[in-house]
Amino acid sequence: MNFRCINCGAINSGDPSSSPFCQSCGDLTEWVMEKAPTVSGLLPPPQEFTLWRYASLLPGIDEGGIVSLSEGGTPLQYSDGLAGAVGIDELFIKNEGRNPTGSFKDRGMSVAMTLARSAGYTSSICASTGNTAASMAAYSAKAGMKAFVIVPKGKVTRAKLKQSAIYGAMVLEVEGNFDAALDIVREMSGSGGPAIMNSINPYRIEGQKTGAFEVCDQLSSAPDWLLIPVGNGGNLTAYWKGFNEFRSIGAVTSLPRLVAVQAEGASPLASSFNEGSSTLIPVDKPETIATAIRIGRPANWKRAMKAIRDSNGLAVTVDDREIVKARELVAGKEGSLVELASASTVAAAIKLKKQGAIRKEETVVCVTTGNGLKDIDEAEAPDTVIIRSAGELQMILTGKKK
Repeated sequence: MNFRCINCGAINSGDPSSSPFCQSCGDLTEWVMEKAPTVSGLLPPPQEFTLWRYASLLPGIDEGGIVSLSEGGTPLQYSDGLAGAVGIDELFIKNEGRNPTGSFKDRGMSVAMTLARSAGYTSSICASTGNTAASMAAYSAKAGMKAFVIVPKGKVTRAKLKQSAIYGAMVLEVEGNFDAALDIVREMSGSGGPAIMNSINPYRIEGQKTGAFEVCDQLSSAPDWLLIPVGNGGNLTAYWKGFNEFRSIGAVTSLPRLVAVQAEGASPLASSFNEGSSTLIPVDKPETIATAIRIGRPANWKRAMKAIRDSNGLAVTVDDREIVKARELVAGKEGSLVELASASTVAAAIKLKKQGAIRKEETVVCVTTGNGLKDIDEAEAPDTVIIRSAGELQMILTGKKK
């Protein structure tokens, strides 16, 4: 390949990765296209792929009134490096952190906000551990509605709080945990006030079920296993609803087994399921580094529990150490930074593979629900090395100086 100097025009044939400078005058170079392809040789422009591809499977909506930020259409990434490390040949990550505000919440929020605005609401409200707040704030701004978010004091990452505030939401704090915040929102039900935007709103579930549609379309079938983080239980419920609806219309012929993943310090659903309880065993003071799933009384526990049982699924807990290690593994093997709650699914896949519950040849999808840049408050700054010259750098690169 030839590279032309932007200054003197000389053609350079060296490797620009190691020496990007012109061999004649030392200025920068640029690649010269020797033979341009015909227009017919170009790839066709990509068709926009959002959750609204599935509008016919959603509640009746006036297409002219959709509140959208181009949510959905997130990649299903074959994770070859991670697959080798975990020991599962067909391991995929459904990267929901690629949604507009950086989390899966945008799917449900787009549908719920669209229907709230069409019903005449002018404001919205939610309780949140961070992601719901940011999503609702963004979609409220797009819809021209006022947003009120209620969060547990001192329990939400700064990035998520700032994100909500920048979108224009009023941020309110309560003493206690997420469950205390949701109790306040529940009391607003039927008051004629703001539209409630937590996953107790059924429209949220409708938007989030499109994640299951996409997984099936991207694989051309349903996976054998789908692992998903569980806080309030709404997303697990939504995916199971989506898989069943896709099968009912003949889009797929099988259903996956679901794995509900919770942190050990906040595992009411997993504990209740594994103890065979027909009722929820709440956790009064949930604690985990994975703030997005730090919930002790999940509002959707009944439907989530039924989804696990109906899918012949499992409920798994992982500790904070396993979660952090899994986040580092995903980043190091796939170059993808996911939030801690998202990493819990990979930690669970590792555990289930070691236990023999998941077989090497099965197709496994780990849903990573949020972008890691929203959840790095606890990460320590790296140790750095000060250098004063290229000579010192060369010594480090050759291992002569550490």
